[in-house]
Amino acid sequence: MPARMVIVTGLSGAGKTQALRCLEDMGYFCVDNLPPALIPKFAELCAQSGRHINNIALVVDIRGGEFFQTLTEVLDELERGDVSYEVLFLEASDETLVRRYKESRRRHPLGRHGEVLRNIQEERQLLEEIRGRSGKIIDTSDLSNQQLKEKLTELFEYDAEVSQLLITVISFGFKYGIPLDSDLVIDVRFLPNPHYDPVMRPMSGNDSPVRDFIFNSPVTVQFMEKFTDLVEFLIPRYIDEGKTTLMIAIGCTGGMHRSVALANRLGEILRQKDHRVTVRHRDIGKTG
Repeated sequence: MPARMVIVTGLSGAGKTQALRCLEDMGYFCVDNLPPALIPKFAELCAQSGRHINNIALVVDIRGGEFFQTLTEVLDELERGDVSYEVLFLEASDETLVRRYKESRRRHPLGRHGEVLRNIQEERQLLEEIRGRSGKIIDTSDLSNQQLKEKLTELFEYDAEVSQLLITVISFGFKYGIPLDSDLVIDVRFLPNPHYDPVMRPMSGNDSPVRDFIFNSPVTVQFMEKFTDLVEFLIPRYIDEGKTTLMIAIGCTGGMHRSVALANRLGEILRQKDHRVTVRHRDIGKTG
């Protein structure tokens, strides 16, 4: 069987086509809209091929109609046959999906009555079970195509010879919602808030006046020491469990100041300890 089989599914309009293109660029053998019943046979054919197909990615979604309903049964069959697979589920907010459909002028696969929002909500209900079985969930509401590509590269361009855990530290604002694919969520709204200083308000945690203000607080220093100790304690435990990626989400009110400064500092500390780390600021620059 292939060394890695990724089954890509999720909401229509959430970016599955773009995800498949990215995986293809990474060397995956990709097939779009494959009926679930054919997945075991397809994996077997890839294994027997003389092309040495090691990684395959399959998009399976609601477009398959009644065939899609057999996906959970097929996943059970794969597990009984000790076939290794992972499910990537892509989703986005109702508002984002409606906007994308309006912009593309395409019809929703469930568009029997022409009400896009109603179609999206119906599809969410149909996908609840498969979402629950997904090992990786990505919310693409706030991701550009480039950011989605970077995210997929972090998750799936994994060299088997590299044993290090890939850590993503993301700052966010609670007012915009918690990142759905987070493994650890840390609330730092108890720290001193630069937002109330008119000079620092338009700045971000990337700016030295804001950073200095936050870390001049003894509470911040003490918290950072304890938080770093916790992360350092958890990392080897996650590796022992076979985890290859870890997302640590640090949130403040708006995702501009405190969370940004702490995410940067945590990234610096972990890199100094030779961990593989990427830092991303999801909500920096947002207003409202």
